[in-house]
Amino acid sequence: MGRSRFKFHEEYYPYFITCSIVDGIMLFHDPQVASIIIEAMNYMQEQSSVRLYGFVIMPNHLHLIVESNDLSNKIRKFKSYTARQIIDSLTKRNRRILLSQIKKARVTKKVESDYQIWQEGSYPKQIDTEIKMTNYLKYIHYNPVKAGFVDSSEDWRYSSMRNYLGIESDYLNAIYKG
Repeated sequence: MGRSRFKFHEEYYPYFITCSIVDGIMLFHDPQVASIIIEAMNYMQEQSSVRLYGFVIMPNHLHLIVESNDLSNKIRKFKSYTARQIIDSLTKRNRRILLSQIKKARVTKKVESDYQIWQEGSYPKQIDTEIKMTNYLKYIHYNPVKAGFVDSSEDWRYSSMRNYLGIESDYLNAIYKG
């Protein structure tokens, strides 16, 4: 029997994963919502022994390169926690339009909540060579340039690129432990 293409197999390898917002809703344009993701990534590193090699937070998805034992469960918890925090933040700030959009996008079989933030799955791709690691890091760091948001990768606020270049970033240095 062959292995599924999108599963975590060996725990001793890093994985490239993508987590997308339902219906491509641009939730991460909101700096408070992006901060929830950053804080949760920090928690994963400090409390859950997840090694974060790189990341980029785009308006409607994020890419991570991470490594840990029981990574599937840790990513599930990350998504569950951040979904709850995002909904609470949007509710507290009375962001009715975004709440309406994510409520409408909810998969109908999900009856435990009125809202759904994340699309199901994280599409892990095992990184078992230095070449793959380099290519995935280049890919995630170039994502904001390709999308036309910035001219240079290091200009994107929500990325590990500045850390790799040794550029000071008050926003990320406090939280990114890569």
